[in-house]
Amino acid sequence: MRVPFHDLRDLHALDGLQEELDAAVLRVTRSGRYLLGPELEAFEEEFARYCENGHCVGVGSGLDALELTLRALGIGEGDEVIVPGHTFVATWLAVSATGARPVPVEPEPGSCLIDPDRIAAAITDRTRAVMPVHTYGHPVDLDAVEAVTAPRGIAVVEDAAQAHGARYRGRRIGSRYAAAFSFYPGKNLGALGDGGAVVTSDAALAERIRLLRNYGAREKYRHEVRGTNSRLDELQAAALRVKLPRLDAWNARRREIAARYGEGLAGLPGLTVPSVAPWAEPVWHQYVLRTPRREELRTALTDAGVENLVHYPVAVHRSDAYAGTGTGPLPHSERLAAEVLSLPMGPQLTAKDVETVITAVRDATESSHD
Repeated sequence: MRVPFHDLRDLHALDGLQEELDAAVLRVTRSGRYLLGPELEAFEEEFARYCENGHCVGVGSGLDALELTLRALGIGEGDEVIVPGHTFVATWLAVSATGARPVPVEPEPGSCLIDPDRIAAAITDRTRAVMPVHTYGHPVDLDAVEAVTAPRGIAVVEDAAQAHGARYRGRRIGSRYAAAFSFYPGKNLGALGDGGAVVTSDAALAERIRLLRNYGAREKYRHEVRGTNSRLDELQAAALRVKLPRLDAWNARRREIAARYGEGLAGLPGLTVPSVAPWAEPVWHQYVLRTPRREELRTALTDAGVENLVHYPVAVHRSDAYAGTGTGPLPHSERLAAEVLSLPMGPQLTAKDVETVITAVRDATESSHD
């Protein structure tokens, strides 16, 4: 039996979703309005409300959401932004695109999340922002981050690309600081192509991002600043509006699957399953194991028909993109890059799929330790 890692066709087959998506796309194509129109305006209102915040600005991608937020805060050449050592490269690229320097901080021991206790040591007189990433859908301890940043007047910009609907101490991620989301198709809330958004309570910041996303202009041909072209289009906004009302139910199903994985895989030799902090309600964008025998496990799972991926196999500071920058060493980030393995996850998985994955992992792990 084959278990796909994440098949969007299976997701779109749930609960009449494909028919609603088809209708939404047809509505837009017949409207004659494809950019900065009523679908985007409606989605921005709906997603801001969902995130328990006042403003949402739709942009072209999650990377753009991060970069434009930093630019709107005035961050640029000569500045530093603290980022996690273990993250997708987009977190660092957004900082570099502004001309600022990404300063990495190692994850917490036994975790994939930035360690708030290490942030203070990374702060210099050039630090303008800290960018915590809610990696794999588990919130960072924001109170601990704020204890370091608030007394120093350092901005916090959340990379929430994997955390749609997650909660920290009962509040939605995106309700506290400026938060950047990605709507890449494979996300918990995914579009039919690239897309992103920034959610914030700061009206002036939201307006600045709106200006930057549209060539630096409020009115056509009246360019106030050097902006860019990064607009969430009407087709993507319409598709996201169809999916948003389903997000909480989808995330609940992800939590059910994660709980079953945790039960079924607990205690296996040489395997570390993810844990959940008592103050967090994660949304399990990925379910990520750790094992020093990753390649053996990957091969066994593939042979058993269970698709799997590695998020992320190369620590960012070890990538060619950041070679020669003098960053590192980051031993914990490098160890994670060598050990993490993501299992199939998503509301489209059946109970049989989940049990097939558990059996395959157990068989592979137990046989390798005979």
